[in-house]
Amino acid sequence: MSKTLIAATLALAYANLASAQSSVSLYGVADAALVRESGGAAGTLNKLTSGAASASRIGFKGSEDLGGGWSAVMTLETGYKLDTGEVDAAGTIFNRQAFVGLQGAAGTVTLGRQYTPWHNALAGVGDPFATGMAGGAKNLFPDSGANVRSSNTVRYASPALHGVSGELAYSPGEQAGSAAGRQFGAAIGYAAGALTVRLAYNNKNGDVAAAPGVTAVSRDNGRNALVAANYDFGPVKAYCAYGSDKGYNSAPLGNSANPYGGVKPTASTNGNDMLLGVSAPLARGTVLASYMRKNDKTVLDQDAHAWGLGYLYPWSKRTTMYSSYAMIANRHGAGYTVANNSESGSGNRGLNLGLRHTF
Repeated sequence: MSKTLIAATLALAYANLASAQSSVSLYGVADAALVRESGGAAGTLNKLTSGAASASRIGFKGSEDLGGGWSAVMTLETGYKLDTGEVDAAGTIFNRQAFVGLQGAAGTVTLGRQYTPWHNALAGVGDPFATGMAGGAKNLFPDSGANVRSSNTVRYASPALHGVSGELAYSPGEQAGSAAGRQFGAAIGYAAGALTVRLAYNNKNGDVAAAPGVTAVSRDNGRNALVAANYDFGPVKAYCAYGSDKGYNSAPLGNSANPYGGVKPTASTNGNDMLLGVSAPLARGTVLASYMRKNDKTVLDQDAHAWGLGYLYPWSKRTTMYSSYAMIANRHGAGYTVANNSESGSGNRGLNLGLRHTF
C-alpha cells in the first residue's frame, strides 16, 4: 500500500472519529396562527401571530466526547417572530436559552440562561397544552418572566434512578451587597409506566439594590410551589397540576395593562392555581381539554376560572395543524386574559388556528 493511500486512509479514519466525538446540530420551530381575541375593553382583535402553540425559534445544540464517560454540551437558542421576521425580544441574541455544561453518569451541570425547574414541571408534566395555544396553563398559572427562565444560572439535573430524577438551579442575582435578583429552584419527580409525577419550587428575590440615585427597597420573596402529574390510561391521558403562589411578584398578571378598563386589577400575592386536563385520540389527531381555577386568597378575592379546548392534526412527522379555543370568567375585578405561548392576550376569549413545523 502506497504512503499516499495510507495517509488518506488515516486522515479519513481521523475525520470519522472526530465527527463521532463532536457534533453541532441546528434545530427550530416555525409556528404561525390566525388569532382572534375578544372580551376586552378595546374590542375584538384579529391578527396573525407567531408562536401561538410553540414559540418560533432557531437553535444550536453541540456536544463533544471528553472521554471517561464525560461530554461537553452547549445550547444557543433565539426566538423570532415568523409574522414579521424580527427577533422576539429586542436587543437580544440568544434570549431563549444560552448555556454550556458537562454531562456524565452522575448527571448534567450547565451554566447560563435556562428554563426553571418550576416551568419544566408545568409544561412537561401538568399541562396537556404544554403551556401553548389558547387553552394553555399561562391563562391562570404564573408562567411568565423569571418563573420560566433565569439568567446567570447554575443548574444540575440528575440521571433517573429507579424512576426518580431531580433538578437544582441557582442564580446569584449579581448585585453587590444585596440579594436583589437572587433566584433558586428545585424539582423532584418520579416516572414509571403510565404515571409521571413532579414536585417543583421556585423562589425569587424582589429587592431593589441601592445605587447612585436609587434607594434600596426590601420586599418578601416570591415563592411558587407546584405538584404536577399525568397518567396514561391508554387512549386517554389525564393531567393535573396544583400550585401555591406567595409573596411579591409571585403571580404577575399576564397582561398588566388593565385590559378590561375600570379599576385596574391587582396581581395576587397569595393564591392557589388548579388544572385538570385530558388528551385523547380523535380522527387521526389528538383532542386536548383543560379546566383551570385561580383562588386569590388576598382580601380582594380576585378569583377566576377558565376552560380550554384544542385539536392537533399531524400532517406529517414534523408538521402539525392546530386549533384551540378558551374562555375565562373573572370575578371581583380580576384581570386574567386568554393567552397563547407567545402573547398574553387582550380579552377573556381567544381562538387560534395555526400551523407548526419543526426541524
